[in-house]
Amino acid sequence: MTALKQYQRIEATGLWRPTPDEQRREVVVSIGEATLTISDFNDRALTHWSLAALERQNPGAYPAVFNPDGDPGETLELAETETTMLEAIDRLQRAIDRARPHPGRLRWLSVAGVVIAVLAVLLLWLPGALQRHVVSVVPDIKQQEIAQIILQRIERVSGRACTSADAQASLDRLAKRAGVRQIVILPAGVPDSLSLPGGTVLLNRALVEDHEDPAVVAGYIIAARARAEYQDPLDELLDRTGPAAAFRLLTTGQLTAANIDTYTEEVLTRPRPAIDDDDLLAIFAQAALPSTPYAYALDITGETVLGLIEADPMAGRTLEQVLPDRDWVRLQNICGE
Repeated sequence: MTALKQYQRIEATGLWRPTPDEQRREVVVSIGEATLTISDFNDRALTHWSLAALERQNPGAYPAVFNPDGDPGETLELAETETTMLEAIDRLQRAIDRARPHPGRLRWLSVAGVVIAVLAVLLLWLPGALQRHVVSVVPDIKQQEIAQIILQRIERVSGRACTSADAQASLDRLAKRAGVRQIVILPAGVPDSLSLPGGTVLLNRALVEDHEDPAVVAGYIIAARARAEYQDPLDELLDRTGPAAAFRLLTTGQLTAANIDTYTEEVLTRPRPAIDDDDLLAIFAQAALPSTPYAYALDITGETVLGLIEADPMAGRTLEQVLPDRDWVRLQNICGE
């Protein structure tokens, strides 16, 4: 033991009493490797005490009174002047205590490790699992209700949605042709197209007013569908509002006005994620719609959308009309009536 080396030759005198009924006698005290040896003045050992089991009865008081663990009747008194011996006993006991196993400390560390692991699961896995569960169990009717609330918030910025009794049937036909439940055309606010929970797609009026081919508008709806398939709009909403919103929706079926405002503000101001050409083309093929008109609407030169043009799933095929001309004209005028 390193701590022992400087104390191997230390001796001191003290008063030892083997039992409470006997007289104290003066003895010589010396330190061994792990023991305290008590001897008479003829160098005859009277007893050995384990340093690890040595107890001090009066910490901080003098003379210092020690006894072996479990036997307070046998005592050794060391005067305050025996500072070197007292220091040696204290230091060696600390060294022995550090060297011995500490099951309590190990148990504490084990418990702490388990607690940290549980917290990590709760913080890292549970929010995502909760959100995925909520998205999977919220019924369509509730998602449509949420979409309506979002639309009302957006209309504060964009103005009320364009409506026309004559054009509504045309709008419904376009929704069916592009494979969505509902299409809403807004006078402003939405950059181009945006999917809401429950199958609603918002379109900017410029998409129907500035293009002569309804296949262009259909392409923007397909793009909104592709984004919705990449990430469900309800999942995106909960991503932006946090686990508390997911828990509230699961337990009460409601979202707060602050949740809706946070989502609408971010979704209208932040760039939409890019869509992989293959994913987009797969939905064009599913809907039997050409991708080329949409591609040229994105880039009139075609340079940045070459993949959508060259791999158009409807190239060389007979195309079903996206909308009859009469319906398309009605849609182009939906915001002007």
